[in-house]
Amino acid sequence: MAVLKKYNLAGQEVGQIAIDDELIKTSANEQMIKDYIVALRANARQWSASTQSRAEVNHSGKKPHPQKGTGRARQGYLGAPQYKGGGRVHAPRPKFDQHVRINRKEKRAAIRHLIAEKINGNQIHVLQFEALNEPKTKVVAEFLKQRALEGKRVLFVGEGLVEGKKSAQDLTTPASKFDVFVKSLNNIPKSAFLLMPNISGYDVLVNHDIVLMESAVDQLKVLLGGQA
Repeated sequence: MAVLKKYNLAGQEVGQIAIDDELIKTSANEQMIKDYIVALRANARQWSASTQSRAEVNHSGKKPHPQKGTGRARQGYLGAPQYKGGGRVHAPRPKFDQHVRINRKEKRAAIRHLIAEKINGNQIHVLQFEALNEPKTKVVAEFLKQRALEGKRVLFVGEGLVEGKKSAQDLTTPASKFDVFVKSLNNIPKSAFLLMPNISGYDVLVNHDIVLMESAVDQLKVLLGGQA
Protein backbone atom coordinates (compact mmCIF):
# COMPACT_ATOMS: atom_id res chain seq x y z
CA MET A 1 0.00 0.00 0.00
CA ALA A 2 1.40 3.39 -1.03
CA VAL A 3 1.66 6.12 1.58
CA LEU A 4 1.55 9.90 1.13
CA LYS A 5 3.24 11.85 3.88
CA LYS A 6 1.36 14.81 5.31
CA TYR A 7 3.11 17.99 6.41
CA ASN A 8 2.16 21.30 7.97
CA LEU A 9 3.30 24.67 6.64
CA ALA A 10 6.36 24.50 8.87
CA GLY A 11 7.48 21.44 6.90
CA GLN A 12 6.99 19.02 9.80
CA GLU A 13 5.47 15.60 9.18
CA VAL A 14 2.11 15.36 10.93
CA GLY A 15 0.67 12.14 9.53
CA GLN A 16 0.29 9.79 6.60
CA ILE A 17 -2.44 9.01 4.08
CA ALA A 18 -2.75 5.52 2.63
CA ILE A 19 -3.43 4.97 -1.06
CA ASP A 20 -4.79 1.58 -2.09
CA ASP A 21 -2.44 -0.30 -4.42
CA GLU A 22 -5.36 -0.91 -6.79
CA LEU A 23 -5.54 2.84 -7.44
CA ILE A 24 -1.99 3.07 -8.72
CA LYS A 25 -2.12 0.05 -11.02
CA THR A 26 -2.25 1.53 -14.51
CA SER A 27 -2.39 0.15 -18.03
CA ALA A 28 -0.91 3.08 -19.98
CA ASN A 29 2.18 2.47 -22.10
CA GLU A 30 4.99 4.79 -23.15
CA GLN A 31 3.58 5.36 -26.63
CA MET A 32 0.19 6.36 -25.21
CA ILE A 33 1.84 8.84 -22.86
CA LYS A 34 3.92 10.30 -25.69
CA ASP A 35 0.92 10.65 -28.02
CA TYR A 36 -1.06 12.36 -25.25
CA ILE A 37 1.69 14.87 -24.41
CA VAL A 38 2.41 15.63 -28.08
CA ALA A 39 -1.31 16.22 -28.67
CA LEU A 40 -1.50 18.57 -25.68
CA ARG A 41 1.45 20.60 -26.90
CA ALA A 42 0.12 20.74 -30.46
CA ASN A 43 -3.29 21.91 -29.25
CA ALA A 44 -1.65 24.67 -27.23
CA ARG A 45 -0.23 26.26 -30.39
CA GLN A 46 -2.02 29.23 -31.94
CA TRP A 47 -1.14 28.40 -35.56
CA SER A 48 -1.54 32.11 -36.32
CA ALA A 49 1.87 32.96 -37.83
CA SER A 50 1.17 34.92 -41.01
CA THR A 51 3.13 36.80 -43.68
CA GLN A 52 2.23 38.57 -46.92
CA SER A 53 2.86 37.17 -50.35
CA ARG A 54 3.90 39.40 -53.29
CA ALA A 55 0.22 39.72 -54.18
CA GLU A 56 -0.62 41.16 -50.75
CA VAL A 57 2.17 43.65 -50.03
CA ASN A 58 1.42 47.36 -50.40
CA HIS A 59 3.50 48.39 -53.43
CA SER A 60 2.87 50.21 -56.68
CA GLY A 61 3.00 48.30 -59.94
CA LYS A 62 5.87 50.43 -61.24
CA LYS A 63 8.87 48.69 -62.75
CA PRO A 64 12.10 49.24 -60.75
CA HIS A 65 13.92 50.29 -63.93
CA PRO A 66 13.43 50.13 -67.71
CA GLN A 67 13.25 46.69 -69.26
CA LYS A 68 16.17 47.32 -71.63
CA GLY A 69 19.22 49.49 -71.92
CA THR A 70 20.50 49.45 -68.34
CA GLY A 71 22.53 46.27 -68.51
CA ARG A 72 20.71 45.01 -65.44
CA ALA A 73 18.50 41.97 -65.13
CA ARG A 74 14.90 42.68 -66.05
CA GLN A 75 12.61 43.31 -63.11
CA GLY A 76 8.88 43.74 -63.13
CA TYR A 77 7.64 44.63 -59.65
CA LEU A 78 9.01 46.33 -56.51
CA GLY A 79 6.93 43.96 -54.40
CA ALA A 80 8.90 40.95 -55.61
CA PRO A 81 10.61 38.89 -52.88
CA GLN A 82 14.13 40.04 -53.77
CA TYR A 83 13.32 43.66 -52.83
CA LYS A 84 13.14 45.12 -49.35
CA GLY A 85 9.51 45.22 -48.30
CA GLY A 86 8.58 42.68 -50.93
CA GLY A 87 6.43 39.61 -50.43
CA ARG A 88 7.74 36.54 -48.65
CA VAL A 89 8.29 33.20 -50.38
CA HIS A 90 7.25 29.93 -48.70
CA ALA A 91 6.80 31.81 -45.41
CA PRO A 92 4.38 30.96 -42.57
CA ARG A 93 0.69 31.23 -43.29
CA PRO A 94 -2.30 30.68 -41.00
CA LYS A 95 -2.98 26.97 -41.03
CA PHE A 96 -6.24 25.13 -41.08
CA ASP A 97 -7.52 23.65 -37.82
CA GLN A 98 -4.61 21.63 -36.42
CA HIS A 99 -6.47 20.37 -33.35
CA VAL A 100 -5.47 16.84 -32.39
CA ARG A 101 -8.30 14.81 -30.91
CA ILE A 102 -7.46 13.09 -27.63
CA ASN A 103 -9.44 9.98 -26.75
CA ARG A 104 -11.09 10.51 -23.36
CA LYS A 105 -10.19 7.06 -22.01
CA GLU A 106 -6.59 7.42 -23.15
CA LYS A 107 -6.40 10.88 -21.59
CA ARG A 108 -7.62 9.60 -18.23
CA ALA A 109 -5.32 6.57 -18.40
CA ALA A 110 -2.32 8.80 -19.17
CA ILE A 111 -3.04 11.17 -16.27
CA ARG A 112 -3.56 8.25 -13.87
CA HIS A 113 -0.29 6.68 -15.01
CA LEU A 114 1.70 9.89 -14.58
CA ILE A 115 0.24 10.53 -11.11
CA ALA A 116 0.88 6.91 -10.09
CA GLU A 117 4.53 7.34 -11.11
CA LYS A 118 4.78 10.42 -8.89
CA ILE A 119 3.27 8.50 -5.97
CA ASN A 120 5.66 5.59 -6.44
CA GLY A 121 8.56 8.04 -6.62
CA ASN A 122 7.53 9.80 -3.38
CA GLN A 123 7.04 13.01 -5.36
CA ILE A 124 3.55 13.79 -4.09
CA HIS A 125 3.29 15.44 -0.68
CA VAL A 126 0.15 16.32 1.24
CA LEU A 127 -0.09 19.73 2.86
CA GLN A 128 -2.26 20.34 5.90
CA PHE A 129 -3.75 23.54 4.57
CA GLU A 130 -3.82 26.47 6.93
CA ALA A 131 -5.52 29.60 5.64
CA LEU A 132 -3.25 32.65 5.77
CA ASN A 133 -4.59 36.03 6.87
CA GLU A 134 -2.36 37.82 4.40
CA PRO A 135 0.12 36.82 1.68
CA LYS A 136 3.28 35.42 3.27
CA THR A 137 5.82 34.33 0.68
CA LYS A 138 8.32 33.64 3.45
CA VAL A 139 6.04 30.98 5.00
CA VAL A 140 5.66 29.01 1.77
CA ALA A 141 9.35 29.44 0.91
CA GLU A 142 10.29 28.01 4.30
CA PHE A 143 8.00 25.00 3.70
CA LEU A 144 9.73 24.32 0.38
CA LYS A 145 13.13 24.68 2.02
CA GLN A 146 12.28 22.24 4.82
CA ARG A 147 11.03 19.66 2.30
CA ALA A 148 14.13 20.10 0.06
CA LEU A 149 11.92 21.41 -2.76
CA GLU A 150 13.61 24.79 -3.04
CA GLY A 151 14.58 25.58 -6.64
CA LYS A 152 12.55 22.67 -8.06
CA ARG A 153 9.44 22.92 -10.20
CA VAL A 154 6.62 22.40 -7.72
CA LEU A 155 2.89 22.28 -8.45
CA PHE A 156 0.47 22.98 -5.61
CA VAL A 157 -2.94 21.40 -6.16
CA GLY A 158 -6.18 22.25 -4.37
CA GLU A 159 -9.66 20.82 -4.62
CA GLY A 160 -12.08 22.38 -7.09
CA LEU A 161 -15.66 22.15 -8.23
CA VAL A 162 -16.57 18.85 -9.80
CA GLU A 163 -18.90 19.02 -12.79
CA GLY A 164 -22.44 18.28 -11.73
CA LYS A 165 -21.79 19.12 -8.06
CA LYS A 166 -22.49 22.80 -7.57
CA SER A 167 -24.27 23.09 -4.28
CA ALA A 168 -24.11 26.25 -2.17
CA GLN A 169 -21.43 24.61 -0.07
CA ASP A 170 -19.34 23.73 -3.14
CA LEU A 171 -19.44 27.29 -4.42
CA THR A 172 -17.37 28.50 -1.46
CA THR A 173 -14.72 25.83 -2.01
CA PRO A 174 -12.70 26.62 -5.15
CA ALA A 175 -10.11 29.27 -5.97
CA SER A 176 -11.33 31.95 -3.51
CA LYS A 177 -10.35 29.69 -0.62
CA PHE A 178 -6.77 29.69 -1.85
CA ASP A 179 -6.50 33.32 -3.01
CA VAL A 180 -4.11 34.39 -0.26
CA PHE A 181 -2.05 31.22 -0.56
CA VAL A 182 -1.71 31.68 -4.33
CA LYS A 183 -0.53 35.27 -3.81
CA SER A 184 2.11 33.88 -1.46
CA LEU A 185 3.40 31.72 -4.34
CA ASN A 186 3.64 34.51 -6.89
CA ASN A 187 7.21 35.50 -6.04
CA ILE A 188 8.54 31.94 -5.77
CA PRO A 189 10.20 30.82 -9.02
CA LYS A 190 9.08 27.54 -10.59
CA SER A 191 6.02 27.26 -8.32
CA ALA A 192 2.44 27.13 -9.58
CA PHE A 193 -1.06 26.43 -8.30
CA LEU A 194 -3.93 24.54 -9.96
CA LEU A 195 -7.26 23.08 -8.94
CA MET A 196 -7.58 19.32 -9.25
CA PRO A 197 -10.29 19.35 -12.00
CA ASN A 198 -8.02 21.54 -14.16
CA ILE A 199 -4.87 19.44 -13.92
CA SER A 200 -3.47 17.86 -17.09
CA GLY A 201 -0.89 15.19 -17.73
CA TYR A 202 1.56 17.85 -18.92
CA ASP A 203 1.26 19.65 -15.57
CA VAL A 204 2.08 16.41 -13.77
CA LEU A 205 4.97 15.59 -16.10
CA VAL A 206 6.67 18.98 -16.22
CA ASN A 207 6.71 19.54 -12.44
CA HIS A 208 9.26 17.69 -10.34
CA ASP A 209 7.02 17.43 -7.25
CA ILE A 210 3.35 17.92 -6.44
CA VAL A 211 2.10 19.34 -3.14
CA LEU A 212 -1.50 18.28 -2.64
CA MET A 213 -3.82 20.12 -0.28
CA GLU A 214 -5.27 17.66 2.22
CA SER A 215 -8.82 18.54 1.16
CA ALA A 216 -7.98 17.47 -2.42
CA VAL A 217 -6.96 13.92 -1.50
CA ASP A 218 -10.46 12.55 -2.08
CA GLN A 219 -10.51 14.07 -5.57
CA LEU A 220 -7.11 12.52 -6.23
CA LYS A 221 -8.51 9.09 -5.32
CA VAL A 222 -11.46 9.63 -7.64
CA LEU A 223 -9.06 10.62 -10.43
CA LEU A 224 -7.09 7.43 -9.84
CA GLY A 225 -10.28 5.41 -10.18
CA GLY A 226 -11.39 5.00 -6.56
CA GLN A 227 -14.33 6.36 -4.62
CA ALA A 228 -14.13 9.47 -2.48
